[in-house]
Amino acid sequence: RRALECIRAEAVERRLSSGVRQGVMSALLRPLLGAWGDPAERCRELAICTLAELLRDAPRPHVALPHLMPAAVQRLGQPHITEPAEELRLALVELLLMVVDICGAKLASYLDDMVKILQRTIVDPFPEVKKKSCECAAKYAKWNPETFHMQSESLIKPLMQTISHQHSKVRVAVVRATGTVIQYGNGKSVDDVLSHLAQRLFDDAPLVRQAVTEVVGSWLLDLRDRYSFFHKLIPLLLSSCSDEIAQIRELASDYWRKVGLQWQQENEEDLKDKLDWSAELSVHYPVGAERPGLGCRELMFRNLFKILPAVSRDITDWVPATRVKASDLLIMLLFHAEDHITQHMELLLSTLYRSCSDEEKTVVQNSVKAAELIGTFVEPEVSLKLILMAIEKSACTAHLMVLGAVIRGSSAQALHPHLVTIGAALALPDTCQVSAKVEYLEQLLLCVQILITVCGRQCSEINLPLLKVLVTILSMTSDRELENKVEKTVASLAAAEDFENSLGLYRLHIRQLIEWVANTQHEWTKYSVQHLQFETIITQSGPVLGDSLDVVFPVLINCFQPSKDPEVRLKLFTVLSKLLLNANETLNSQGQFSSYLETLVRDILVPNLLWHAGRTAAAIRTTAVSCLWALLHSKMITPEQALGLYEDLMPKVIAALDEDSKMTRLLACRAIGAIFKICGNQLDPDQLNKLYPELLKRLDDSLDDVRIAAGRTLSIWFQCVGNDYDRLHYKSHIEFLYRGLLVHLDDPESGIQKVFLDVLKVGSSLSPALLTQEIEAVKHKHRSPYYCEQLLRHIQEPSGVAS
Repeated sequence: RRALECIRAEAVERRLSSGVRQGVMSALLRPLLGAWGDPAERCRELAICTLAELLRDAPRPHVALPHLMPAAVQRLGQPHITEPAEELRLALVELLLMVVDICGAKLASYLDDMVKILQRTIVDPFPEVKKKSCECAAKYAKWNPETFHMQSESLIKPLMQTISHQHSKVRVAVVRATGTVIQYGNGKSVDDVLSHLAQRLFDDAPLVRQAVTEVVGSWLLDLRDRYSFFHKLIPLLLSSCSDEIAQIRELASDYWRKVGLQWQQENEEDLKDKLDWSAELSVHYPVGAERPGLGCRELMFRNLFKILPAVSRDITDWVPATRVKASDLLIMLLFHAEDHITQHMELLLSTLYRSCSDEEKTVVQNSVKAAELIGTFVEPEVSLKLILMAIEKSACTAHLMVLGAVIRGSSAQALHPHLVTIGAALALPDTCQVSAKVEYLEQLLLCVQILITVCGRQCSEINLPLLKVLVTILSMTSDRELENKVEKTVASLAAAEDFENSLGLYRLHIRQLIEWVANTQHEWTKYSVQHLQFETIITQSGPVLGDSLDVVFPVLINCFQPSKDPEVRLKLFTVLSKLLLNANETLNSQGQFSSYLETLVRDILVPNLLWHAGRTAAAIRTTAVSCLWALLHSKMITPEQALGLYEDLMPKVIAALDEDSKMTRLLACRAIGAIFKICGNQLDPDQLNKLYPELLKRLDDSLDDVRIAAGRTLSIWFQCVGNDYDRLHYKSHIEFLYRGLLVHLDDPESGIQKVFLDVLKVGSSLSPALLTQEIEAVKHKHRSPYYCEQLLRHIQEPSGVAS
């Protein structure tokens, strides 16, 4: 060790002339190389550092190569690690790197030794050794291109083994070394490294991705066999154009422009005709997008048939990041290929159908952008024919997503000749009725919205089929947000036709819409969409419905036949009740509903009030009574109409008072009261006497609301008693009625007592004396005589009537 330190002090640290240094180096070379194998680590370190200094300052360092290279191979190029100290292995590699720098091309004859060393040091466990080895390999390749290509393939395997090292700086060094090794070596190795470089495009470290971009860009510009690898290298470079780091995107775009320009200059003769008219662009180009150069577009066009199948495969890869990258790349491909993508439409569409169903939102968004470019560059006659064919065959969400995007990318002028075809395809049952899923219906709605946005007033040619689609969506969804969107879209469609609101659109097409759904009315079941469409039409058309009763009522009569599907009838009764509650704004908006009242009662309500066994039948009777109550509450029935329908209707309503359903009993009581109000004192005594016993039964109902409703109906009954009602002749009826009511004046519930007190106050005018007699007979039986005394005071107060 001391000897080596003295040698270092005398030979290195002292200032010697170049000639003397050369002599000293020659004299000390073998001893120093021998010291590389010394057992002492410090001695080996001194020997390496001293030799490095001597070589750096020697005028002819290459004379040491015959002895230096074998020694380096002995220490670094063995199958097993000979030098145990990683710092010394690093020093040896740095020494080798310096030798490459100062000897350059004179190392050409030592190719085998250099390759043998680099094969081991590139995979060295020490990261710093790996980095310096990669730098050494790159520099050696640049200095000796004439011979390096013969052995360059030997370095590819160790480089690829190290390219996924955990240290990002090592990965950067490997990528750059790979670029240089192939650039100055054998171009056939490109195939061996492409997959590894592609994986590095997903690297978390931006510097690694940048290094890949630089390597691929330089290959596309300078690789001798680059024409053979264009279809493999272009996708890698274009993938970097969508990198998340702006600097990498700019770098990739800059390389791509240079590649296109260089290719254009190299093939200027072939492109002469295209150069003359390339400035003219006949297609509807994306707003704000800069058109790529002719060289870039031609390169893409000529290689698209090789690139597209691989992208199609990767866009359905099981790794999400791969799918995202492939979808980004697809946009770039279509943007450059322009109208040349027409010949690849089948592959493109099948790819987009799959990618639009992806779980990754980014993949879906990119796929939609790609479909928009299809709309921009491909004639609608071609694209729409293929898409609509797929939709008619088996419509799905992805098909509609692609269709909407293609329409959005097209121009109104290009779409105009195909509007009728599009509208008809969307309105087909196999398109608009195929699924009730919100996702599907949203895409269907989006297609309509895009058509209205792109084509505007031209949509007046297809507003009926579009309205059919919107009606279908409304009828098949219960999602409130989607319903709001549909209603806004209907308003937009109406605005395109210069209507103030959607009612103008319904007024224009109401009869055609009713006929559209009524064609299948005899086949409607609870699973049919048509009855839902019918409900939507009559609900949404509002006041317009009053103009179309002649086409609406035949459908209603048919649907409410007892033989029809019970669930269809239930839903329609619910809709009809809502319409009747707001009749002046719907059914009776034109004042024509009165001529259909008898039809409604006799042909719709009465048949459905008949008793049939089963819960479903009971539910139908409940909805029928509800509908009757809504009709009576609307005050559209005149006394004459009520009296004319009385014999048909009243027995069915009375029967409903005994239903198991509490709601049915309650509504029946109210309906009878409404009929009493309409008919007034025009009911004859026999009709009145038939009714009150049924109402008295309901006073004992298990539901207090029914009892109260029955009591209030009896209050109206008293008001309907006219002068032709013989008090003396019908005394027993009056007596029975009073006794039935007085029982409930002693109810445990004070609220019930007050209701029946009011009823008896109204009824006292019928026969005050008889009521007084009945009160006196039962007053002592009540828990409290309070309400009886109040009733007596009421009878005696007016003007001595009781006397």
